Amino acid sequence: MSALIEFQDVCKTYYMGDSVVRAADHISMQIQQGEFVAIVGQSGSGKSTCMNIIGCLDVPTSGTYLLGGQDVGAMDRDQLAEVRNRMLGFIFQQYNLLPKLSILENVEVPLMYAGVSKKERRERAKLALELVGLADKLEHKPNELSGGQQQRASIARALVGEPAVILADEPTGALDSHTGREVIRMLQKLHAAGNTVVLITHDNSIAVQAERIIRLEDGRVVYDGDAHAPEAVVTAGLFGKEGLA
Repeated sequence: MSALIEFQDVCKTYYMGDSVVRAADHISMQIQQGEFVAIVGQSGSGKSTCMNIIGCLDVPTSGTYLLGGQDVGAMDRDQLAEVRNRMLGFIFQQYNLLPKLSILENVEVPLMYAGVSKKERRERAKLALELVGLADKLEHKPNELSGGQQQRASIARALVGEPAVILADEPTGALDSHTGREVIRMLQKLHAAGNTVVLITHDNSIAVQAERIIRLEDGRVVYDGDAHAPEAVVTAGLFGKEGLA
């Protein structure tokens, strides 16, 4: 079976004056359908570059990125936008909800771009919000919700299009530790239901809540394996030394 996400010797190079920055330096990896994988690394490690490539927001300088067997690097801007909307559900650190729209309308947005009828997208948005426990907040605006509720709304928005991959970029970064734990538990439940989840984080204590860790340093993979193996070093952070109870 081919991988859902595959990097084949992927490089991403930037030029800053006379300096060459290799944000991704010959990265090869595979993520199978149904996995829960954390890509972890500190600032400058290359994790954001990997996220942008996985999310079809950028393309490799060299090497090949395959998403569902399709060569993303060969696509033009319109094709990339179509793949993003069809195959990827994004969860952002700052939620990225539209302030003038209700939560229900926010969750409908990806379906509008996909050309789904008004009746169907409303029904699907309601179901997604019920799934994340916001069935009683449909008409609320984002500023009327707590940070945790806004993040749950963004998870519903990511789910509503039934994407092949849920891509979560530092989803607990703007939340207190208790609410952060709730969001991670929700991602674990989504994975248990069969969803493919890719979590981008700098925090080891969050990364070990996934099943597999891909650790980056200086644009290179330095660890790829079981999130609970001794080699997957845990440092104090959001969940402390013991992780989720």
